[in-house]
Amino acid sequence: MVIDNNKSFPKRPRLKDFDYIGTYAYFLTIRTKDCKPYFKKPEVVNGLINPILEAAKAERFDLLAYCFMPDHLHLLVMGQDDRSNAKKFVSLFKQKGGYWFKKNYKENLWHVSYYDHILRKEESIEDVVFYILENPVRKGLVSDYREYPFSKVFTGSGLKP
Repeated sequence: MVIDNNKSFPKRPRLKDFDYIGTYAYFLTIRTKDCKPYFKKPEVVNGLINPILEAAKAERFDLLAYCFMPDHLHLLVMGQDDRSNAKKFVSLFKQKGGYWFKKNYKENLWHVSYYDHILRKEESIEDVVFYILENPVRKGLVSDYREYPFSKVFTGSGLKP
């Protein structure tokens, strides 16, 4: 699984024939506006945790893992039931997180769109979690993913938190 974060995401790259509702697992990548490295600051990352958790609860998603890279965020989430709506989850999180950031830093936080990958049945959640955790290693930020302060694995992901 390779994602080139230097490429622009299409404005609305959602699948036309898929409703994004139900018990699917999603690997999401959300970039900052103009790829600014806002996520180097612990206070910014910490300020965005509650909006993620609130949006996950409101839209009925389990948060399995995240990793805040300097200019983008990787999330792995899974719908809890047939009312879980991934589009609404991302929209609500970006709204809440963007509002918090604008209030505190007087700038817009998010790129207009995001990348999503719906995991297929044959894809391993554990492999995606490991891919997310290894991102800071691949980018040369740390030598071991356990050293990186801006990532977390949650119970239910298949890996130990």
